This record gives sequence, structure tokens and C-alpha cells, in this order.
Amino acid sequence: MGEIDRALDGIEAVFLDLDGTLYLGDQLIEGALDFLARLEESGTQRFFLSNNSSRSVDQYVEKLQGMGVPATTEDVLLSTHDLLSWLNSNGVSQTYLVGTVGMRQMLEDAGVSTNSAEPQYVVLGYDTEITYEKISTASVHLHNGVPMVASHPDTVCPSPDGGLPDTGAYMELFEATTGVRPEHVCGKPNAGMILHKIEELDLQPEQCAMVGDRLYTDMEMADRAGVHGILVLSGEATSADLGAAPQSPSLVVGSVNELAR
Repeated sequence: MGEIDRALDGIEAVFLDLDGTLYLGDQLIEGALDFLARLEESGTQRFFLSNNSSRSVDQYVEKLQGMGVPATTEDVLLSTHDLLSWLNSNGVSQTYLVGTVGMRQMLEDAGVSTNSAEPQYVVLGYDTEITYEKISTASVHLHNGVPMVASHPDTVCPSPDGGLPDTGAYMELFEATTGVRPEHVCGKPNAGMILHKIEELDLQPEQCAMVGDRLYTDMEMADRAGVHGILVLSGEATSADLGAAPQSPSLVVGSVNELAR
């Protein structure tokens, strides 16, 4: 992957991570709205991409609009979309979901049962409404030989107060309890998470950039998909992490405020 400048010259579409990149918790990263306005001015398309499966697309659009970000349902790509595509291609319609009401809604709307007595898979999402009952029911299914699929691999969800337990942390809990690891993990860093959209836009990967704050998901996916990876240091990754990381971002900046100028 060649070099890329902060002005984003030659970039037709930008894929933006949300948590840690555009906002932290409920607070916008300084300069984020101005950055989005500059993209719009230059005619660069932008999409919001998140591994966080705790919210539905509609809930994301509501959150973004509430923060002053002009967003529609077509602009939001979630790990839940990747998960639904995987379930569909594997003929899975009966599941037991460890996930939020928002995630349940997206699965049920797609014709996937989420509380089946005889699930084909335990589905693990970022459940911010987790209960002991869900953990124990899922554990019983896993002990009985039901395999698991997870929406994404993130271990922590960034917040202004520090990292919070995310799906990857729940995976460790289930492995400790049952010895089971997910058969497949959806979302970033799977290249398909953005390649289907790039094809739909009739663009080449080198005309696109992925902007995110995580090396092992955002930058790893950029490497796999052949798009430019732009690492922002406003979320999880620090400049110290870069040295030991196998991923090689095309560009490293403090935040999105430094881009498209």
C-alpha cells in the first residue's frame, strides 16, 4: 500500500470507525464535525463502520444525528450485518443470542430466531444488557455441543473512563467456563466487512481509506482489504503499540481533526 497524505488526495471513500475515532462515549472528538464537513465539501463519500453490535442501525443513526452528525441508515455498516450474512450463508435460522434488544431486533427482522430451544448456534454480541441467566443458558448450550459464532473480536470498548468489557472479554469467560471458542468471529478485521461496499460503489480498494483507533481490527482489516489504513491515536491504540504491531498503517495522526485539510 502506497503513501497517503493528510489531505486525503485521491481518496474517493472514507470508512470511519465510531467509538474512539469520531466520539468517545457520548462526547464527540474535538474537530470531528468540521472533518466531516470538509469531506462533504470535497465530495468524498463517507461511511460509519462499527464492530459494536450493542446498537441497531436505527439506534446508531439516532445517536449520530443527536450529536449533529448527518447520517442515514445507508451510511452505517455494522458487524451485525457481517454476522447476518454469515448466518444466512451457513443456513442458520435458529440461535440463542447473548446480545442486546437492538441486536435481537436486527436478527429477528432478518428471520433469525434468537431464543430457540434447539439452537444451531449460540450467537455472542456486545451485550450491554447481559444477565447471569443469559450467560448460564448459553453455557448449557455450549456444554451440550452447540457451536458459537461471535459478532466481532474486540476485547474492550473505549470510554472516557477507560476500557469496558466487550465481546472478546465475554469470549474468554465462556472459554473459561465451557472450553468453547467461537467457530467464527465476524466484523472487523474480516475484509468482507468493507469490500462488498467498495464493490457496490464501483471503486478500487486503493481509492478508499479506513480510519480507526485499533490496530488489531481497523488497521488489520485495512491491510487485508488493500485499503489505506489511517490510525488515529484518540482511542485505544497508542504510539507505543505501533512498534510491536504487525499491522502497518499508511498514516498515523492524533485525531480526525488533522485529516482532509
